[in-house]
Amino acid sequence: MLKLYKFQAGFGRYGALNGVFVEDDERVAKAIGKNVYFGEVLGKHSEVDLDLEEHHFKVMTEDQPFIHQFEKLELATGYNPFDYMEDDEEDEDEEYEDE
Repeated sequence: MLKLYKFQAGFGRYGALNGVFVEDDERVAKAIGKNVYFGEVLGKHSEVDLDLEEHHFKVMTEDQPFIHQFEKLELATGYNPFDYMEDDEEDEDEEYEDE
C-alpha cells in the first residue's frame, strides 16, 4: 500500500536530510537496515553514508485519494533515500520477488 512518508536523518552540527515522498510500505520495510550513500549533500567533504532505520521514516498519511492528488501535483520534496540506493540493492529486492 502506498503511504506518504516523511524522511528525517540528523547529522549533528553538520545538518540534516529531510524529505516528503510517496512510497510502498513493503519497499520501506525492506529498506530498513540497508546502507544509502548520499554523496556530499551537506557540503564539500561531507560524504553522507547512512544505514536506514525505522525512526528515519514517519507515515504522514495512508489516505489514498490524498496520496493520489499529492503525486498528481508532484509535491514530493527534499531527499528520498530510494533515489540514492545502489542499483544492486534494488536488484536484490527484485530477485527475491521472482522466487
